[in-house]
Amino acid sequence: MTRRRPASRRAARRAAGLAALVVLPALSAACGGDPGERRPGADATATPSPTTTSPPTPGTAPTSDPAPAAPALGAPAPAGDADELARRLVAAEDVVRDPAATEDALRQAAFDTQVLYRQLARRPAWHDRVLAAAGPYRATVTDHLEARRGLRSVLTRLSGELPAWRIVRPAPLDDLRTHYAEGERAFGVPWEVLAAVNLVETGFGRIRGLSTAGARGPMQFIPSTWARYGKGDIDDPRDAVLAAARYLAASGGTTPGGLDDALHSYNHHDGYVSGVRAYARVLERDPGALAGLYRWQIVYLSQRGDVWLPEGYRRRAPLPVERYVERHPERLLGTATD
Repeated sequence: MTRRRPASRRAARRAAGLAALVVLPALSAACGGDPGERRPGADATATPSPTTTSPPTPGTAPTSDPAPAAPALGAPAPAGDADELARRLVAAEDVVRDPAATEDALRQAAFDTQVLYRQLARRPAWHDRVLAAAGPYRATVTDHLEARRGLRSVLTRLSGELPAWRIVRPAPLDDLRTHYAEGERAFGVPWEVLAAVNLVETGFGRIRGLSTAGARGPMQFIPSTWARYGKGDIDDPRDAVLAAARYLAASGGTTPGGLDDALHSYNHHDGYVSGVRAYARVLERDPGALAGLYRWQIVYLSQRGDVWLPEGYRRRAPLPVERYVERHPERLLGTATD
């Protein structure tokens, strides 16, 4: 990947959501501006700076934190050593690809992989042992580690508050597959890339709320960019995916050589490009992996550590992490912040 200039101050407004998912799964105010004005060497706008803040507060704050709906799955426990992590990871990846698995089993297995990949990325000393035991998933594990490293590099400061978001159920997976395929047919951008962007930006649309730069919708467009590249409803999954494909195509993303620059115009940080490309490779190698990624949860990396925000989380104003964890201790998945 071509090295580009470090991110500018403007990037401080663009990374709150990448703390949430991978995904970062993921409200970075990604898509903003004319691709013709955002070529390599232009000021970057995707890496947070020490002034990174939570998203703006719409409406009036509630007097108390409403408890999210009880999730129908359990928070995975961290692995005790590399061998345990490898065994559990392979077993969970098998379940994700099992056509006979129940929805409950799929959701739990997907959550297990998500938490285990986060743990593994923080344990470099375990990498060789886990990769040696990963069997058919060795390349997949490698790509997940690259994605995690890249997206974590976007964050330079973590927040002591949880964001003013709603976490909702995403559009049906079959619908999203149809939208990605339509985007590829119409504009030539690989469907795997569109799916990876959707994952990283909002966890396939789970996150509802404005970014600090005013971006919104499943693919995170600022209004001025949507006015140029969007058609229809910025919050509609199909309209948003097609707008992202239109934008990436206009940025040169229809060719292998131009895809990195197109993604960089979408979100100006090399780590973002690396993360999206790594998740896209997972899907290129095995389209069935989408079933697992689709079921990943929103995990917000805060100053306190990884905090799970399940479906039903709803805040009109930012909430101190400590307050949330006191009420929901089981949703603190770990205290590591690297």
